[in-house]
Amino acid sequence: MIASRRAVLAALAAGALADCDRPGGLASGGRGAFAAPAAAAGGRAPGTVPPAVPPAAPVLTRAQVVARYGHLRPHSWGFGGPGVVRDLHTSRRVIALTFDACGGPGGSGYDQALIGFLRRREVPATLFLNSRWIDANPAVFGQLAAEPPFEIANHGTRHLPLSVTGRSAYGIGGTRNAGEVYDEVATNQAKLRRLLGVPPHLFRAGTAYCDDAAARIVTAMGDRLVSFSVNGDGGATFTPGQVRSIVTAAPGGSIVICHMNHPESGTAQGIAAAVPHLLARGYRFVRLSDELR
Repeated sequence: MIASRRAVLAALAAGALADCDRPGGLASGGRGAFAAPAAAAGGRAPGTVPPAVPPAAPVLTRAQVVARYGHLRPHSWGFGGPGVVRDLHTSRRVIALTFDACGGPGGSGYDQALIGFLRRREVPATLFLNSRWIDANPAVFGQLAAEPPFEIANHGTRHLPLSVTGRSAYGIGGTRNAGEVYDEVATNQAKLRRLLGVPPHLFRAGTAYCDDAAARIVTAMGDRLVSFSVNGDGGATFTPGQVRSIVTAAPGGSIVICHMNHPESGTAQGIAAAVPHLLARGYRFVRLSDELR
């Protein structure tokens, strides 16, 4: 891709991330009772613990978070911050594909073509799932949770930017104080702990925006706040050709953000075109937890 074309696509990516919650998503997966992951050879689903083992309690309670961090005033706002993971800290030819499922009105669809491609090609990926998306797609969640190439991560409870002052991103109001930061992270964390047996410790904020005070809270809660280095689908607004060009150009060590809740978008076709090119050039794909030790 020539330099001018790359600059245009980069500019598009910078302004389009929040469209993962735009109207028009197609709901899928049903609303019946949660379908538990298929049992593995040992009698339980991969990645879970026996029911007799109680899940670990949160590192801090809500009251402790408010007492310790309620006075903090933020000094930064964006995709970075203290402890925020933006890339894999390597130049090796490894790339982490991450897919957000944002949930809520217009955002609870399921891109079956995208996930089907990843399954067929056995491409590992990290899936950041919002609480509302899980509620709308319980059977799909159960299937994904049982498949080792996919790891489940926390994409929040209400898909809010993470702030201690209510600062907004893309017109979406953020959490307003330290207590609401805790709620946004911990409520979905508790749901995932209950469904998976063990809690994930990777969190991405709604819109991926956060301030430095909120970032400190997430770290204190024992989670790793994950952002991205390559915006692969512009909040599910890019064409297949744009997705292909941007993802194919991702350097080694990239964390690519895309979306799996808009089946009408160009994400599936673009990823299906980009992955073979990257594999042919010697790249391999990893889950975040495989690299972030």
